[in-house]
Amino acid sequence: MQLRDLFDLDARSGDRFVGAGWPYPWGGLYGGHIVAQALRAAAATVEADRPCHSLRASFIRRGDPSLPVEYAVDRTRDGRSFTTRRVVASQRGEAILTLESSFHLAEPSLRAALPACTDGLPGPDGLDDGSWTPFIRRRTVAQSLLEQGRRGGIGRIGAWMQTVDQFDDDVLNRCALAYMSDDLPTESVIHSIPELGAAAEAGRLINASLDHAVWFHRPVRAGEWHWHEMSAMTYAGSRGLALGYVFASSGEHVATISQETLVRVKTR
Repeated sequence: MQLRDLFDLDARSGDRFVGAGWPYPWGGLYGGHIVAQALRAAAATVEADRPCHSLRASFIRRGDPSLPVEYAVDRTRDGRSFTTRRVVASQRGEAILTLESSFHLAEPSLRAALPACTDGLPGPDGLDDGSWTPFIRRRTVAQSLLEQGRRGGIGRIGAWMQTVDQFDDDVLNRCALAYMSDDLPTESVIHSIPELGAAAEAGRLINASLDHAVWFHRPVRAGEWHWHEMSAMTYAGSRGLALGYVFASSGEHVATISQETLVRVKTR
């Protein structure tokens, strides 16, 4: 199977779609998998000249990779400039994720990008691949080479990432970025606090994505190398909040990501 196959949903009547699962190393469905398929389902009900500019997802239950996922799309609003969709992803009749996405009719405006990717980072070609899925390539840069606290927060981590597949379609490129966007946030929270890192090494952590958001600022070519970075902003009540950015290899800021993630230390 290729990543594009995961985005090839089976359309049913009543704005309902069905997507395939995939066996991930930890046993459950990867959160980015469900987010990407939900975005694909939403986009299938929106005119092609309105790309997605933002999404917000809430993870409800752990997904079963051995089962297909059903996506029910609610056409919340079709405005003159903006279109809003709500998607409920379910298995066995129970919701596992809800996603709200907004689509914007392209319009001319000034262009400005404040965050800049100017660390003098090592490029991806000289780094080892640390991918955990056959769908993406991931080349992690050592934390010691990153300027910590540069964006605010702590535990800054980063990796060059690209999909193995090349996509010509804008919708699929945004779905692919959504797929990759769930990779680093939890890791950033764990790396930000020594006690969490030690618990992870000892196998005493439980972690799960809770709430996830992506803002697409510019078109993206997911099959090309992009720099993904995340920093943890706070941690309390076993919940950590991470904020990060995605840059094209040219340095152009293409997306912003935030996530609240559960990182719980086992007491027994």
